[in-house]
Amino acid sequence: MGAQWKVKHKEAAANAKGKIFGKLVKEITIAARNGADTATNAHLRLVVEQAKKASMPKETLDRAIKKGAGLLGETVQYHRVTYEGFAPHQVPLIVECVTDNINRTVAEIRVAFRKGQLGASGSVAWDFNHVGMIEASPDTPDADPEMAAIEAGAQDFEPGEEGATLFLTEPTDLDAVQKALPEQGFTVLSAKLGYQPKNPVSGLSDEQMAEVEAFLEGLDNHDDVQDMFVGLAG
Repeated sequence: MGAQWKVKHKEAAANAKGKIFGKLVKEITIAARNGADTATNAHLRLVVEQAKKASMPKETLDRAIKKGAGLLGETVQYHRVTYEGFAPHQVPLIVECVTDNINRTVAEIRVAFRKGQLGASGSVAWDFNHVGMIEASPDTPDADPEMAAIEAGAQDFEPGEEGATLFLTEPTDLDAVQKALPEQGFTVLSAKLGYQPKNPVSGLSDEQMAEVEAFLEGLDNHDDVQDMFVGLAG
């Protein structure tokens, strides 16, 4: 039983890494539309750094860049599509997808929302702030996130995962703040535009929370789902 569990665990880990690579490849391909040179393409430079930290094979990385920049003669065109709606128990949700077939994706997202409620554009966006999100880790134990936020021009900050800090910015300040943070003793791990809930839902029972999490996991398993922003407290 133990050996079988290890095999399953290893397979799950491989599948998770494959999903991460898939998302990064799409992001690299989109970013490379503006040029294959990371020295002049800030978006591409950041995503490439994320891919390297995720241990993406160099061949996969290089092919994604060339594909996006049109250097391979391929015509695959990815599109960003955003969907809004509610998870179970009226938890607001914004889902960002990257797809090469919008009609297929919208049909499949409708099915994925069958235990929730898929809304029209703008149906829940009003309940979120559109912000820049920069995840950064301190270079030293005494690095001060509050001072770094002030000096770099971030609007706010909050604790992130594994000791990192999430810096929030105005959308137009995202690039400037991510460039300024290293001077304040923080290494940028990721940077993106996203949505922060204004009135996150709280007070759900354990059973209700389990329903919401199962719904979100089902959505996240969809190949075209790139990111999700959930109005859920905690």
